[in-house]
Amino acid sequence: MDDIEWLSAGLLGWVALSFLLAGLVKGVSGMGLPTLAMALLSLRLPAAPAAALMLLPALLTNVAQCLGPHAAGLWRRLWPLWTGLVLGTLFAPLPSLGSGHGGARLALGGVLVAYGLFGLCRPRLPDPGRHAAWLGGLAGLLGGAVSAATGVFVLPMVPFLQSLQLRRGALIQALGISFMLASLSLATRLGGLEAAAPPDAIASGVALLAALAGMGLGARLRERLPTLVFQRALFVVFALLGLLMMLR
Repeated sequence: MDDIEWLSAGLLGWVALSFLLAGLVKGVSGMGLPTLAMALLSLRLPAAPAAALMLLPALLTNVAQCLGPHAAGLWRRLWPLWTGLVLGTLFAPLPSLGSGHGGARLALGGVLVAYGLFGLCRPRLPDPGRHAAWLGGLAGLLGGAVSAATGVFVLPMVPFLQSLQLRRGALIQALGISFMLASLSLATRLGGLEAAAPPDAIASGVALLAALAGMGLGARLRERLPTLVFQRALFVVFALLGLLMMLR
């Protein structure tokens, strides 16, 4: 990443705008910061440095979301999902963000389009019932592989969690723990790769402050925005950004 001029006003402005919008989305909906941040950053940056810049805000903004009264029950129920997620991220044989593989942006675009279409169609997924353990492990492994290749954690982890019909508080906490584990695992995988060296400290500070500001604004807007309309608009944005990446 030595050839990236982090201190240029244009790039810092894009970083700030990307994380402000991503933080706003998370403040309103409780999720979406890594996904939208990666989508926007990847329009101006290679995938590996975009992911490296995304990790610190993703980790710190999920800390509070991991805390809550449902932790013990969630760990007992979701340990196969989370074990698969960690193992899939660390050991997936597919090309990862830091490998310099030219298809990283194309893969990210495909994931964003798929996630956008999934959100717009809103299919009602069946409860996995007694198959939840092995399906959760499989969803974790696949989600980890996708995370390692694209820096996006949502598929198929989020649809699997939604299929469990968790109460809202438990679902939000489960998402927070999932994103925390995914971020830590991705940071571990990328940590030894030159392509994912820690980004410039100023750029990291701008990213974190913008994300926190966006979350604060999103929390204020949460009660004023129709949730369904906001979510549908967000999924349209994901799909369009994904198409733009694939066309580029």
